[in-house]
Amino acid sequence: MKNNKEEMVKSVKIFGYTYEIDIAYKRIKKPNLELKQRQIEINLPNKYKKINNDIIIEMLLEKMYDAIADKELDIIMEKVRTTLKFAPEDYKIMRLDKRLAKRLANRIIISPDIVKYRKEIIEYVIFYEFCRLKINKSSKKLYETLKQYMPNYENYEYELVGVQY
Repeated sequence: MKNNKEEMVKSVKIFGYTYEIDIAYKRIKKPNLELKQRQIEINLPNKYKKINNDIIIEMLLEKMYDAIADKELDIIMEKVRTTLKFAPEDYKIMRLDKRLAKRLANRIIISPDIVKYRKEIIEYVIFYEFCRLKINKSSKKLYETLKQYMPNYENYEYELVGVQY
């Protein structure tokens, strides 16, 4: 007899914390996801038991990251705006291929996947992008500005080695 729950070894990060993924099959019509303390419960309809659910699970996790980014990035953006006393014309949350953020004209585009990282890392990336809007290229002035507002910025850069932003 099959167990009604399927154990999955996969885990994901939210704000630097690891959340284990638990998949349960239930008598429901459509998949859903519940975020609990250090656990993500994904509920799938019973009819999904016999198929590979990787794509469905990936889509649910992407929607979760989108929702968290929509809620949390506004708060971080406002903190950076207030601190630096300038802001981009706009920012947009959008999936980026292999990047956490980028500048486009006078706009910052931020991947919702950024919420996998600690909040300090997110703030650093957003500070960096703001500064890059004002100071057009990587220069001594850019890093002096970062150091003024984020004295430990080098630690964050170290944690992001190999990650584009």
